Amino acid sequence: MGAVMTTPQRGPATEETWMFPPADGWTFDQVKDLELPFDWELVDGQIVVRGQTKFWHNQVRDGVLGTLRTAYTEPYKVVAEQCVMVDAQNTPKPDVIVFDPRELDFFELECVPVGKVALVVEVVSPGSRQDDRVRKPALFATHKVPYYWRVELDRDQKLAVHEYWLNADTLTYFPAPSHPVHHDKLITELPFPIEIDLDALLGF
Repeated sequence: MGAVMTTPQRGPATEETWMFPPADGWTFDQVKDLELPFDWELVDGQIVVRGQTKFWHNQVRDGVLGTLRTAYTEPYKVVAEQCVMVDAQNTPKPDVIVFDPRELDFFELECVPVGKVALVVEVVSPGSRQDDRVRKPALFATHKVPYYWRVELDRDQKLAVHEYWLNADTLTYFPAPSHPVHHDKLITELPFPIEIDLDALLGF
């Protein structure tokens, strides 16, 4: 693997220097005001470009978002494409999150604190398989997010939702005992009762 170019700069990143992080990486405060011509996440102190997604991905993300917003119970709220503050050098943007908004100032909020997140939903694209299947589940489990859904499109162009629960002792996810993989319909009670017609999400 080739060496990563770095900069001794300690101040904010600029449009000319963002690709050259300091030796110990950028922090969110150093990069949050950047105006870049693409969407990005901060991963281990480096700005990582978020790839373009296909129509089906966005349709499924928006369908899951809408159904969760209709079904949620207090105190939860639901949002898409919002950065999560895991730590100063990691601010991923899941497709959808369910979180507890209590004690958060929406007028000042930039990223949702990871301790407030109850559910992360990722819709897997060809360019995000490794992240959504390995890196992000490990990251969110380590930081005690209780539930993680991985939405996959199979070879028959049907949706499968892998539902994971947190093992609080090992800080790893395990498949939901009652129904680890959902086909046709997703029915679960956690983090609140929800039923999603998966076939309808691809009804276009």
